[in-house]
Amino acid sequence: MGSRDIKQLPPDVTIRSTLRPGDIGYVIYLHGTLYAAEYGWDHTFEAYVAGPLAEFSKSHNDRERIWLVEKNGKIAGSIAIVEASKDEAQLRWFLLHTDLRGKGIGRWLMDEVISFCKASQYSCIYLWTESSLTAAARLYESSGFRLTEENTHELWGKVVTEQRYERSLI
Repeated sequence: MGSRDIKQLPPDVTIRSTLRPGDIGYVIYLHGTLYAAEYGWDHTFEAYVAGPLAEFSKSHNDRERIWLVEKNGKIAGSIAIVEASKDEAQLRWFLLHTDLRGKGIGRWLMDEVISFCKASQYSCIYLWTESSLTAAARLYESSGFRLTEENTHELWGKVVTEQRYERSLI
């Protein structure tokens, strides 16, 4: 699972960092269905997730990683680090199924990502999120990220405010 254990991880939940057939499609599906149900985003959000995730799956390197959360053998969450430049890592595809939220899994994933980025000698991590994801924003801020940019526009069938968060690692 990683260098740190999750206290009281439910026995039916595992975390892995190897990709298997069907994983990419399921991560895209999970993003599409959960965000449609929770925020009313349309099918174009799936395309936003699909393109970069497909590229990642074809050519990621040792400074990039994806963590997949499984419940009863079915993907129920993800988080990844993508190399944006020699110094910058981008956090992407962070999502947990509603059944797994509030159990410390998101915090563990965030700590694991930060440790991975430090070990990979990045000097900072950034991510893009959307302002209505307030629980995620609280996790980012409590993990040392700070809001650095906001853009409001029509996207994914809604008017959304995208937010960029950054965290220094030096």
